[in-house]
Amino acid sequence: MERRNAWLSYEEADEVKVEELSKSYRDFLDHGKTERECVKEIVKAAEAAGYVELSKKAAQGNGIKAGDKVYTVAMKKIIALFHVGNEPMEAGMNILGAHIDSPRLDVKQNPLYEEADLAYLDTHYYGGVKKYQWVALPMAIHGVVAKKDGTVVDICIGEKEEDPIVYITDLLIHLSAKQLEKKGASVIEGENLDILIGSKPLKSLTDEKKKNAVQENVLRILKETYDIEEEDFLSAELEIVPAGKARDCGLDRSMIAAYGQDDRVCAYTSLLAMLEMENPKKTGCCLLVDKEEIGSVGATGMQSRFFENSVAELLDAMGCYSELTLRRALQNSSMLSSDVSAGFDPAYAEAFEKKNAAYLGRGIVLNKFTGARGKSGSNDANAEYVAKVRRIFDQYEIAFQTAELGKVDFGGGGTIAYIAALYGMDVIDSGVAVLSMHAPWEVTSKADLYEAKKAYKAFLTEA
Repeated sequence: MERRNAWLSYEEADEVKVEELSKSYRDFLDHGKTERECVKEIVKAAEAAGYVELSKKAAQGNGIKAGDKVYTVAMKKIIALFHVGNEPMEAGMNILGAHIDSPRLDVKQNPLYEEADLAYLDTHYYGGVKKYQWVALPMAIHGVVAKKDGTVVDICIGEKEEDPIVYITDLLIHLSAKQLEKKGASVIEGENLDILIGSKPLKSLTDEKKKNAVQENVLRILKETYDIEEEDFLSAELEIVPAGKARDCGLDRSMIAAYGQDDRVCAYTSLLAMLEMENPKKTGCCLLVDKEEIGSVGATGMQSRFFENSVAELLDAMGCYSELTLRRALQNSSMLSSDVSAGFDPAYAEAFEKKNAAYLGRGIVLNKFTGARGKSGSNDANAEYVAKVRRIFDQYEIAFQTAELGKVDFGGGGTIAYIAALYGMDVIDSGVAVLSMHAPWEVTSKADLYEAKKAYKAFLTEA
């Protein structure tokens, strides 16, 4: 059952739409390199489309009714948007769920040190990474520093042309004979992923501080530029990510290369589908979460009560809250866990089973299950639900394919699907194929981006 390349079916008008979508997507990636930045961009787009913050809408005292569009945010890192439908909430919602966190390096709480007249920031990697991929590249610092007086300083260094970048060194090839004998997992150790941030010593120092003159100069710059002290690192969230803008990839410009496409490619297309939805029968929901890359834990991960509490608040504002109504609304919902799939890479064909692999350009990917080895840790969608989704995609002439995450016993992975399934709702993984997933730069097909947005919009309308 080989699937046709989606590009072969496009008319000129389709290709214009593909390029328009790709341009706006690249812009989203450039402005959303952290989960906080993504939420800012999402709120801006949602409010421009007529969405109102849920608590503000509820405080107006008019109640929430069919046609209303609301959103709610927690800790500036997780967001849920709702477009209230005509059917009662007990009939369930149509939900698109994706994550907006991506693998990266996090700056430690006590990070700054100097060695051999070089100043560094110590880091701890976040999510699954091949550590050797993150060295000898231009890097940027994104995040916030929260000060004791309550002020929060936004940090973004390395993205403007006039900005400096930061850097992680690697051992020169001339001296790396021993290093290259190591296994890939240990060629670069986690504790060696430290960020080079300075080499210029501060001249006017007392004798006891002269041994750390470069470090002191970095602190001087931070104080003068951001009014922050060394101790403020204790309450900072600073993320080290690849510097630079998303780019067209390939001489035919058919692909996009960028940081963080897992899973912002699905988050962005889900968001657009939600914002473009009109007059829904069932309530539509777009849930964009944090912490998926480290197990969906914490107050802003899918395992938190954020989503459940948000639905409860919505029901209360609609004047129909009860525990039973909440349970029915969740259980009767249908969800696409909008997360990426591993794209088949001919350079590493031995890792894939070709009949059940995702191919770039062949449309959105359905993963009936994920997990590892014997489907461990996976949601496994019901056959009836798979048939329903197939029917919707065929009805709207959406290019789609099915896949598994590589050969059996080669590894595996998971998404937020199994967590949503705990409510008893129907869930299936559905996303875009990615090459070099979790690398500093990942690659996707513009055709798959386009088909994903169409698929998510069709699902919200028909599921």
